[in-house]
Amino acid sequence: MKLSPAQYLTQLISAIALCSAQALMAFNMPEPNPYLANSNNSMAHGDSAQQDAMPQAGPSGPSRTLKPGEIQYTFTGPAYFGINTSGVYPDGKRVLWGNGLDRIVKLDYDSQKVLAEYYFPGVERWTEEQAEEAIHYFDDNNDGIFAIYRSFQEMMKLKNLSMLYTVLDKDHTYYIGSKSGLIIAYGDEDPTDSSSAIVKLREFQLPAEATGPIMGLNMTYDGWLIAATEHGYIAAISRDFKQHQLIRINHSEGAEDKATGPTGYGWIRNAYAIDKDGGIYIASQQHMHKVVWTGGKLTTDEADGAWSAEYLNDWTHGTGATPSLMGFGEEDQFVVITDGQPQMNVVLFWRNGIPEDWQQLPDAPSRRIAGQRPVTMGDSSLTEIQSEQSVVVAGYGAMVVNNHPRNIPWYMPQRASSLLISMLGSNPNHQPYGVQKFAWDSESQSLKEAWVNKKVSSPSTVPMVGVGSNTAYLIGARDNKWTLEAMDWDTGESKFHYVIGGQRYNVLFSGTLIDMDGRIHFGSPWGRVRLDPQ
Repeated sequence: MKLSPAQYLTQLISAIALCSAQALMAFNMPEPNPYLANSNNSMAHGDSAQQDAMPQAGPSGPSRTLKPGEIQYTFTGPAYFGINTSGVYPDGKRVLWGNGLDRIVKLDYDSQKVLAEYYFPGVERWTEEQAEEAIHYFDDNNDGIFAIYRSFQEMMKLKNLSMLYTVLDKDHTYYIGSKSGLIIAYGDEDPTDSSSAIVKLREFQLPAEATGPIMGLNMTYDGWLIAATEHGYIAAISRDFKQHQLIRINHSEGAEDKATGPTGYGWIRNAYAIDKDGGIYIASQQHMHKVVWTGGKLTTDEADGAWSAEYLNDWTHGTGATPSLMGFGEEDQFVVITDGQPQMNVVLFWRNGIPEDWQQLPDAPSRRIAGQRPVTMGDSSLTEIQSEQSVVVAGYGAMVVNNHPRNIPWYMPQRASSLLISMLGSNPNHQPYGVQKFAWDSESQSLKEAWVNKKVSSPSTVPMVGVGSNTAYLIGARDNKWTLEAMDWDTGESKFHYVIGGQRYNVLFSGTLIDMDGRIHFGSPWGRVRLDPQ
């Protein structure tokens, strides 16, 4: 029987929905946090579990160059590494909340147009004319010593970035943590109007003894804001800022003196994950920690389920990863990082109790380590690889990317090599290649290598898994053009890629995100980009 166009479309939608439902059933995802925004992206790395996995299905290809009308670019000012999606307002709308060097911007979810801006007092304001000049410069030249010097100038702006970590709650309140230990809550002038002006609601200063910049914000499942400082202080703060608890985690004595390099290499370097039972998982320079929020206090007491476990750290800088949670419900449950070896390992720690018959792994410094496998990217000659990204987790899979430049000019200091994957990341002379996935085998109780893709390049982005399409997405590069790369989560095979374009679309350490309607969006050096393939 020949189908009408309407019947064909109905059957096609039903088939896609069935495939998406089957994919979702294969992954046991964390419970939504009821106090965060009712969306798929209420904070950095998506949600409290920090998995970088979203239930939506992303694009499905085929490979092609996107048309100009399929790419939305909105100028927002510099350093919009992340952005948060709100729940639905009383007027039926969603918005996107984000901030960078000089302002908070609220974007319309449907059109990505600017609805409201709030400029931070006392900071330099950046213009769209400055953005266009920089974009054109790198379009004309993103190789050689002059391009490297210009990259250094551009990246120097980021030394003033003090409000990187944000959380958006269920009431559309946007929390920002600063280097000075100040947490500020912003909201809408009219809470019923998604397009209303942005206003400061309240602020909270961490106690004077809680030294060090704030290195992350997260929220417990009973609605307490959690802040951690570089020197090992953890605070639980009520959302109205009227109550707080403060402790210092294990092994943090003298953390003020344990920075091993430039800014960003302190005793705590990254954000952290939280589970529904109050477990807070945070990595320090030598240890992985579980701190417990009981609902009334923070504790590091083993009797309350807290623990600290050592990981390998011959590199001495510690992990560059934000911990990610793996396993929920009846599954084996872990927290996942990369360690501090010059050639990093992917490491799984038992999140709760260690099985009684568990034998400590060879070369593992702690019995709590359930899996420890070196990242090779399929190259047996590899001796050094480190990352400044969280491990992407979906189901029992854990994926990492190669961010080490292929070629570093002889005159360039090693510590400055990140310039080659940031402002110059699409350049074929320097862009890195390689994506590798590991997977926990619950039957053999072991961590195994799942696959390696040597052909995909991910210079600096944090990838994302679209669970509904069983696909890992990242912003990559080909022939000095920025691309969207899509890989099968099970096999690692490249499904397709979209060519996006030139240096306006540099991902610059931003996450590759999927919105509530399956569109890809990400930050660029000067704005936000969304892909809407037709």
